[in-house]
Amino acid sequence: MSDQPIPDAVSARRNFLKGILALGSTATVADSTAAQAAINEQPPRRAGMENKRFAMLVDLRKCIGCQACTVSCSLENMPPIGQFRTTVHQYEVTGPDNQPEMLMLPRLCNHCDNPPCVPVCPVQATFQREDGIVLVDNERCVGCGYCVQACPYDARFINHDTQTADKCTFCEHRLEAGLLPACVESCVGGARVIGDINDPGSEISTLLAEHHDEIKVLKPDMATAPHVFYIGLPDEFVDHVDGQAAVRLPIGH
Repeated sequence: MSDQPIPDAVSARRNFLKGILALGSTATVADSTAAQAAINEQPPRRAGMENKRFAMLVDLRKCIGCQACTVSCSLENMPPIGQFRTTVHQYEVTGPDNQPEMLMLPRLCNHCDNPPCVPVCPVQATFQREDGIVLVDNERCVGCGYCVQACPYDARFINHDTQTADKCTFCEHRLEAGLLPACVESCVGGARVIGDINDPGSEISTLLAEHHDEIKVLKPDMATAPHVFYIGLPDEFVDHVDGQAAVRLPIGH
């Protein structure tokens, strides 16, 4: 008697294996679709200061690069030595008379309306409040770094001490107490203004209206709707600013 399986048995086995492969393929497609949907969909915002939307305006014409904002932020929020929630980057540019000039560019979390750091967090440790402030729940954060990679503004880092994500919070603890963020309070040139843009009578709303044609944001093509606005930002920096070095040349110079 032959040891070869009978044709019906072979056919049944092949059909069974095809069914398993098809099921696995369907599951993979479903998982991929769900993952993409999770990336594109922002989780519901959490409670914050009711009916407010905080934003910051930075007037580069007034920034002298003194780094008082960097120091005061570090004293207020105590990040590890060598890590900063905000700092002022210095760039060498060519002035109108072809002479080298220094541009001071304060950098911090942009607290975007469509923050790409939020949906990529696998444990929803990064979240946005109703008032627009983006925060990190350090009790939930697993330090995977997905949000650090997703941020187009180089505004996040993994805290060396806590091994969790860290960033500017607009000093929300101070705002809730009726105080200014440390960086705003310490700015000797008055270059930083923070406020509620839902209030048309606030200082920041007034300044945004007065300088409407001069207002720029970083990387507008990323469609993140950043809420750190700049006056005096050269066009060369709008789309090309990146990295962490203290001094660099902008593209095209």
